[in-house]
Amino acid sequence: MYDKLRMKIEKNTIVSLRYKLTDAQNNVIEEPDAPMVYLHGGYEGTFPKIESMLDGQDIGYEATIQLEPNEAFGEYDPELLKIEPRTRFPEPLEVGMQFEGVPDSDSDEESEDISASADDADETDDEPLIYTVTDVADNQVVLDGNHPLAGMALRFWVQVEDVRAATDDEIQNRYPEGSENFTFGMPNEDADEEDFLEKALSLKTQAPRTLH
Repeated sequence: MYDKLRMKIEKNTIVSLRYKLTDAQNNVIEEPDAPMVYLHGGYEGTFPKIESMLDGQDIGYEATIQLEPNEAFGEYDPELLKIEPRTRFPEPLEVGMQFEGVPDSDSDEESEDISASADDADETDDEPLIYTVTDVADNQVVLDGNHPLAGMALRFWVQVEDVRAATDDEIQNRYPEGSENFTFGMPNEDADEEDFLEKALSLKTQAPRTLH
């Protein structure tokens, strides 16, 4: 028990981390009840700046850190903003819905609907781009391929809840057992995704992107 309490965060340790995510004006974006669990040591389980801050710390450590856009979800790219005919989308269609990919406006198959599961997703090594519906009009839909938090400076309050040695399987798989789907800034299976996206979209400070 004593060794567990004194274990330091280092490469190939599993870290349980409570956190609160806010924007630069301290508006809360995300504050989950359950801790985030990740494999420490360059496995992309968290942002590098946060991982560097936690390196060498132990249970009970807490801190607040600000990440600029290039240290978090990247700068906002206006070229990832798309306006598409509404006829390509399934019904019902609402702001906050997300789709893999967007139809090529120069394609001969313009009339095909967008599918939430792109058929050609496995034909490339790159992960398919996720587009979020940001506005819906009678005939057109605005899609944004940026992460909902792209272009935002973010503040993280973190507190180390637990540290343990990773198992061989966890090191080989590059993530903690049972935690492979969790990432900062996107809701996990137990989170309210609609609430998260609503908060993220409402806190955006870029120029208005609307059809109205």
